[in-house]
Amino acid sequence: MYIKRRQFLQTGSLATASFMLPKFLKAFEKNNGFVPQGNKVVVVLQLSGGNDGLNTVIPVRNDIYYSSRPKLGIAKGEALLLNDETGIHPALAGFKSLFDDGSLGILNNVGYPNPDRSHFRSMDIWQSASKSDEYVNTGWIGRYLDAQCSGCAHPTQALEIDDVLSLALKGAEQKAIAVKDPGRLYNASREKDYKKLVDAHDFHDHDAPVNYLYKIMAETLSSADYIFEQSKLRPTKASYPKTELGSNLKTIASLILSDINTKIYYVSLGSFDTHVNQQNTQQRLFREMNDAVTSFVQDMKDNHRFDDVLLFTFSEFGRRVAQNASGGTDHGTANNMFLVSGALNQKGIINELPDLTNLQDGDLQHKIDFKNVYATILNKWLATDDKLILKQQYDYLNFI
Repeated sequence: MYIKRRQFLQTGSLATASFMLPKFLKAFEKNNGFVPQGNKVVVVLQLSGGNDGLNTVIPVRNDIYYSSRPKLGIAKGEALLLNDETGIHPALAGFKSLFDDGSLGILNNVGYPNPDRSHFRSMDIWQSASKSDEYVNTGWIGRYLDAQCSGCAHPTQALEIDDVLSLALKGAEQKAIAVKDPGRLYNASREKDYKKLVDAHDFHDHDAPVNYLYKIMAETLSSADYIFEQSKLRPTKASYPKTELGSNLKTIASLILSDINTKIYYVSLGSFDTHVNQQNTQQRLFREMNDAVTSFVQDMKDNHRFDDVLLFTFSEFGRRVAQNASGGTDHGTANNMFLVSGALNQKGIINELPDLTNLQDGDLQHKIDFKNVYATILNKWLATDDKLILKQQYDYLNFI
């Protein structure tokens, strides 16, 4: 059976997803590894494009904020007030409720030294957990998998709810799984052409990359079955908004409630690159985030898993303090992060708001290195060796 390289790469929608499936997944099918109630799960929500943190967590009594944003600043009367000095974006009513019931923590001024304002470079820094002058081709979650899955009978697993795997989830030895829809992955593995390809032992195209991909694809049939079976084992009956993020968090919820051994889920929303028309774009994206996260949290509460789940948001950078001439903001530096869980040790506004009197080239100065956040989650939540994964010791924070 002779199949040219182009035909091979185009055969079935499984090609991209299966390339990301690690070999160790089959161990779970034999061992039926799972994450029972009481074990901790992390959900990473990436706000792609550089979300404007100042219009997310709003310094409603700061005159510099309003003078810097005469048309873009959100008035105190429109913001959802958290206290006398702070509000959040009016589209985030569900996050305001989380704040009120002690399930939301807000970290301000998060970033890294010598910040880069390029989307791609700054995202690489956040995803690899590297310094701004380092170039690293593995991600912090991928290195977590390398550490957890090396020589152990029950290796740990991560999932990205997408069609393409991000750098964050690529390790030197292990890679997480990128899958948008377990059912679609399962159906794709049974496509007629794909099955023929997998069953064809006489593969004449000796292009090394193609042969390697063929080998990986051939190993994923049972893995696709496993993911699909777990996803339908205890499907959530909760109602979620019919948006992309709503669907993705519903998939994550069903997997959390199943017996799948997944400790980290990764999902994205965007784009928040609001050089123009920021008000409408941020309003739309925040409404989607608010409604999806609100449904997810309620689902976890109803199923007594909210104390086991930590959801956090991040963006590759914030925006500049001053609005631009196009009704938006340009690339900035430090930003805020939301922490959502039923088991937060510190709640509410954890640290001080940005100091708008002490800018660097018109940008906020970071006070917390984001790698301290990662170290805290790895050590205190996932009970793993953060120093090994992050390549040096970082300070732990107290939110968990």
